[in-house]
Amino acid sequence: MSTGRGGVGGPEIARTAEVIVGRSGGVPGRRGSGYRVTERYVLTAAHLVEPPPATVRVRFDADRSTEWDCEAEVALSSGPADLALLRLTGSPPEARPVHHAPRYAVIPETAVTLPVTAVGFPRFKLREDEGPEGRDGDGPPSRYRDSCHVDGTVSALSNRRAGTLEVAVPPPAEDVEPDRSPWEGMSGAPLWYGDVIIGLITTHHRSDGLGRLAAVRVQRWYELLTPAELKLLRTCAGLPDPPGATDPPVHETGGGPRPPAPPSLAALPSTLSLGELRDLVDALTALPTLRRSNGIDAVLEGVDPRIAAHRPRDDRLRFEVYGVLRTCLRFPGTLDRFLAELRTWEEDSEELRRVDRAMTELALRNN
Repeated sequence: MSTGRGGVGGPEIARTAEVIVGRSGGVPGRRGSGYRVTERYVLTAAHLVEPPPATVRVRFDADRSTEWDCEAEVALSSGPADLALLRLTGSPPEARPVHHAPRYAVIPETAVTLPVTAVGFPRFKLREDEGPEGRDGDGPPSRYRDSCHVDGTVSALSNRRAGTLEVAVPPPAEDVEPDRSPWEGMSGAPLWYGDVIIGLITTHHRSDGLGRLAAVRVQRWYELLTPAELKLLRTCAGLPDPPGATDPPVHETGGGPRPPAPPSLAALPSTLSLGELRDLVDALTALPTLRRSNGIDAVLEGVDPRIAAHRPRDDRLRFEVYGVLRTCLRFPGTLDRFLAELRTWEEDSEELRRVDRAMTELALRNN
């Protein structure tokens, strides 16, 4: 499956998250699924993290050479929409960068049946693997949940009252635990139609049988989230503004209006470290303007001359950009001026929107 923005698209396995929730007081934890929508944020289901958990970890590429995991905190949790956004509190060097947010789409209420796909970690994929040592009788077996890539269909007029999408999928072969759903753990997996997200899997109604799942529609997010929650989702997950009153087979909203302008960074302290500026530095170094020879010098011609005079120079672009940011922080107002001047050189792009998100997150963390 292609993972680019054009063509077929769909979920990228490297961004598919296993969500591991720990609870205090001896209460059993929970497992679920999610998706890394931007560099520091993972989309998942709210019921996994309600009531507030003791710990949340997200894991990617389990048991692969590229495996990594880290702790997370709940940035947004909406019970009515059963939607949560997790903020990664750490990101190890082996974590792959996220170059673009996913696209989202609204399904109109017309008699259409759409092919869909999802990737998650349901309970029926629980495995027991003795491993090399266990097969020789020298080690205990380990248990893990493998990934499940499921293809199905959505009939748009089903589940209208609940505001969900009914997802018809191939059922698991057996229902061996009558008191536990075999689909438990699939909650939080985005539902994809081509290269756009149209919902989030949240529920398996046992009365529907093993071949039906329910996903909250993207449209319901606009209806159920508060303005503050929608703003956070736009900024940190790439959700666009609500679609207009059009009625194509699927209204794609990924190319809609850009989010509001990011906040001023004039109040940032001048002592921020490379670690604290990392997301903004990473976003800026992806811009074509700054990657060109003498690109930084060209932009700085429109900024306070003290920045060009005092900034450190380095052959490595990442450290040169960091030096410009730290120098701007020494002279109040110049960081905003530098970023504004940069926009005159850059066309609207996903890379520029990534800069906007990094600016907003930096301002929120330093309020």
